[in-house]
Amino acid sequence: MKYSLSLIPFFLCSLLLLSMSGEAASSDKQWQTFVADYNKHLTRKLRSKGIPGGSLAIVNIGQDDFIRGIGRTKIENGRNVDKHTRFRLASVSKTFAGSLTAKLAAQGEFNIDDPISKFIPAFANTAYKDDLKIYHILSHSSGLVPNAYDNLIESRMSYPDIVAQLLTVEPICKPSECYGYQNVMFSLIDSVIFQSTQMDYSHWISEYIFAPLKMVDASVGFDEMVKDDNYAHPHVRGRKRWYTSRLKKNYYKVPAAAGVNASANDMAIWLNAQLGQYPDVLPLEALIKQTRPYTHTKKETRRRVWREHVKDAYYGLGWRVYNYDDEVLYYHSGWVQGYRSDIVVFPHLNIGFSLVLNAETGLINELTTEFINRVLKYTREQK
Repeated sequence: MKYSLSLIPFFLCSLLLLSMSGEAASSDKQWQTFVADYNKHLTRKLRSKGIPGGSLAIVNIGQDDFIRGIGRTKIENGRNVDKHTRFRLASVSKTFAGSLTAKLAAQGEFNIDDPISKFIPAFANTAYKDDLKIYHILSHSSGLVPNAYDNLIESRMSYPDIVAQLLTVEPICKPSECYGYQNVMFSLIDSVIFQSTQMDYSHWISEYIFAPLKMVDASVGFDEMVKDDNYAHPHVRGRKRWYTSRLKKNYYKVPAAAGVNASANDMAIWLNAQLGQYPDVLPLEALIKQTRPYTHTKKETRRRVWREHVKDAYYGLGWRVYNYDDEVLYYHSGWVQGYRSDIVVFPHLNIGFSLVLNAETGLINELTTEFINRVLKYTREQK
């Protein structure tokens, strides 16, 4: 695999800093003012666009976590969103799959260089033979056309039947040679984990990630999302306003790719875990494995809102790795019907950010970019 020379110095530095607790970015008062100002900006923007509700978590090691529920769970007759209100994370779920895989590899359950055919023998009879590795499916470098069979996820077809179809698809390039974002292929990690440990993905996530981290609202799947009324309902835009829509089960078919539900309180814990604050659950070795820049994603440098900032972009194991204005960021976004989500980790700065909205709105791109730019300006002014 090829790494960008411009990214490696920042990447290596981030690995060193993950093992250090670090100093707070500023005094408590300055940081609290910074966060309060951003929260006002975000709340004002959401209200101006009529967004029903949101879930915000901002962490800075050495400072109090900022955790807020915003708005309502649905437009009409909804309850106030609080810090324990559950939201769908959509593809931000991939960060959990990446971390769990890195954790299991660090424990010796398998090697991320192991071929998928070792766990799913049918792959040995495909064009892949033994060339497709675990890290390929989690870094979107399997060689498949982007979003292969996402249309079947949205149909009534079962996941095993979708995988059977997947085995018949000819790759457009060899593994590692091209980038193609996946949901079905990504979720094969569930089968890898089960064949290796005899416990499925949902069990591992619930018992060995959520439970020890005390992520009490986090869950996997549709039934856990709707177990009581403290969950954010999905919303879609009509001609003049937002409408509450039906919560669909389809993307819960691929739990590793898009099946996690979590609250603002959960996401603050998850951010702290990514910043090395829970080494018993996510050790440094796992954090290093998950953010190695496996796949070059040059297209990400041309995203409209970031093209002036992102100098280089890669995909690790369930995490995007960016050089953003000479700062390394770990990032992921999510989008399913009625929800949008973003997560950002600044490993150099010991800062993390999560925002989830119960509306399909591109406003989240602006809000996340604004936070990133404000953080970089703020921290650089403190030096």
